[in-house]
Amino acid sequence: MSRSEQLDPKGPTGHTGPEGPLEREGRPPAMDPDSPLGRAVWRLRSRGCWEDAAALLDPYADAYPQAAVGRAALFVERCMYTADGWAAAEDALRVAEAVAQVDDDRGAAACERGQLAYAATVLGVRDRTDEARAALGRAAALLEPNAPGRALLDFRRGLLAENLSDTPESARAAYRRAHAGATARGDLLLCSSTWRHLAGLAAREGELAEARHGFAESLRLREELGFLVGMAPALASLADVQPEPEATRLREEAGRLFRLLGGVPTWLAGRLPGGAASGDGPDGGAATPGEA
Repeated sequence: MSRSEQLDPKGPTGHTGPEGPLEREGRPPAMDPDSPLGRAVWRLRSRGCWEDAAALLDPYADAYPQAAVGRAALFVERCMYTADGWAAAEDALRVAEAVAQVDDDRGAAACERGQLAYAATVLGVRDRTDEARAALGRAAALLEPNAPGRALLDFRRGLLAENLSDTPESARAAYRRAHAGATARGDLLLCSSTWRHLAGLAAREGELAEARHGFAESLRLREELGFLVGMAPALASLADVQPEPEATRLREEAGRLFRLLGGVPTWLAGRLPGGAASGDGPDGGAATPGEA
């Protein structure tokens, strides 16, 4: 049985949570990952159905900042994986910025705006480097050191340092801060991303044993969580640092998942068996350009 047939998405914290109505009338929706709404959103997100997942949050986005930011994050992630949907992401960000009430809300929205600008730059759509830096700088000023969104912010600042500034040591420090924060909060999905980008830096430096360990940990977490849309890049990255015949087996499995999801993420095309020949991903290395 293949990995895609075995997966049962459990949500980004790895817990199963209750099933039932998405909310009770007269009460704001519970937005945590283990709530019914959170699990419904996760099931769609994990399979790359970002628009459907965002639609579940539509009724709440104009009134609840957490829902608005969550909806914007889904559209931003879709841009990163598909290089499409930029206008919808911009619209969702404007809603999130408008309904923000406290610094945590404003910081979370700024973090998503920075990620959208980063995605446009690294995918070659338009150079928005200055906007990405400014937005993430604003998020850093708004979010307290122990704020829930601080680990994600650190991770994204690492992406800028690695892929736009080419300062790997700064990137490594940011990824390590993000990894520590994600571990402390039990954010296994973010841990999977910090593992793989730390592994990507190790691969760049020829530390293949360290790279294999990091990529394997990232893949393990994504399998446990059922993050199907993030598994093809995880398999491809691990394949890049494995000897044959294991490397070929991993790429073939990644290719099956890539085709199953309709060619997502688009920047893997050309790197996998059966993919369209469009060259390497935008970062040109073993790690992905920055999904989280």
